[in-house]
Amino acid sequence: MKDWRERISIDPNVCHGRPCIKGTRIWVSLILDNLAAGASVEEILKAYPSLTREDIQAALAFAAEMARERYVEIP
Repeated sequence: MKDWRERISIDPNVCHGRPCIKGTRIWVSLILDNLAAGASVEEILKAYPSLTREDIQAALAFAAEMARERYVEIP
């Protein structure tokens, strides 16, 4: 993943400021919850056809960044 910031947005006017895949209202946490529950990438893509594999990779990269416990400014 080059840069998750290209695919994830945080906008207080969209989904109450929750991190979402750009251009959608699909929360990053929804993708991560599905992966944690054992869903495959293919199952997620089938359930959410507007997503791409790169979006799922961006969600994982975002989670890794947040797990490092540091502040990341998002424009």
